[in-house]
Amino acid sequence: MLIERLQKTNLQKELVESNKVLVLYGARQVGKTTLVQEILKGYSGRVLEINADMVPFLEALSSRNLDRLTGLVQGYDLVFIDEAQRIPDIGINLKILYDNLPNLKIIVTGSSSLDLANRVKEPLTGRTWTFHLFPIAVEEWARHHKANDLQAELQLENWMVFGLYPELLTIENTEKKIRYLQEITHSYLYKDILTLANVRYPEKLRQILKLLAWQVGNLVSVNELANTLQLSREAVENYIDLLEKSFVIFRLRGFSRNLRKEMTKMDKIYFYDLGVRNALIENFNTLSTRQDVGQLWENFLITERIKSAGYHFRFANRYFWRTHTGAELDFLEESGGILSGYEFKWGSKTPTAPATWLETYPQATFKGVNRENFMDFIRGK
Repeated sequence: MLIERLQKTNLQKELVESNKVLVLYGARQVGKTTLVQEILKGYSGRVLEINADMVPFLEALSSRNLDRLTGLVQGYDLVFIDEAQRIPDIGINLKILYDNLPNLKIIVTGSSSLDLANRVKEPLTGRTWTFHLFPIAVEEWARHHKANDLQAELQLENWMVFGLYPELLTIENTEKKIRYLQEITHSYLYKDILTLANVRYPEKLRQILKLLAWQVGNLVSVNELANTLQLSREAVENYIDLLEKSFVIFRLRGFSRNLRKEMTKMDKIYFYDLGVRNALIENFNTLSTRQDVGQLWENFLITERIKSAGYHFRFANRYFWRTHTGAELDFLEESGGILSGYEFKWGSKTPTAPATWLETYPQATFKGVNRENFMDFIRGK
């Protein structure tokens, strides 16, 4: 089952119109290689496809030597480098290719931010178009299956328990789904971090992830994490930053224009895939037996909103909102000077806007999101 990815059209367009390096980011196993190979099937020029694990290519691509780099790509119209973050100083070497061979098309994928592999800070500034690929988006699933909103609603339990990794959607057996997710979280998830970032205490990284998995939807205290794990605050912040750069987690910051009233010192942290989150806490129980359905629902909706916005280039700043008196909104977007607040409810109940929100931001909008209208929220309507 090959689901058409929404990012495909965006990449195809830039491949034709742009001369910049195209960088496709995304966590391991989300389908980056498959997507680029699908795009290249329709490309008429000569293509050099490079896996970063292939030693002869690795040496040339990390050489900083124009003659060696030219010798590698000579005769090709396009170079595709898969998992480019594994190549030392990949950024500066791509800069050399870009600056000296202007007609060469370059596509690279990375399951971690390329700056983990660069000793030179931001060598590709102004030379790239960056795209992100996430686990399958509900919008992509719905298009593939020509499904209406009700059919999508019937799939919610599967998505919220097992996530939306492409391969996982081809597995029907529950036990095999669990084994697949355990394999990802034990083998693939931190591979780049451990290899590239010289992590001194790998077990601490796993412990931080597990603690963050328990705290989805709640304010995360870095000081509390540091005390629990007997690490410095700086070390914990560094681990969280690495996990963000490997596209495992993302954070929302608190929104404030009234610092005395609103809470902004702690962030909320979410997972790009709920199957990964549930594997970390070893809980694949059905929703009817779980105590964290609200947290799962919140994580699911925010992630799907981010996926759709990224694929359709809907730009916005994203936050949560909470006051010291207890008023809160799950999600907030600021775009074009307009504030839009959202409250999420699992079920059919329609939430109402907190009075404090209406008083503090009378020009802002508010909308409740539940199972009856969640697809509209995901699509940005």
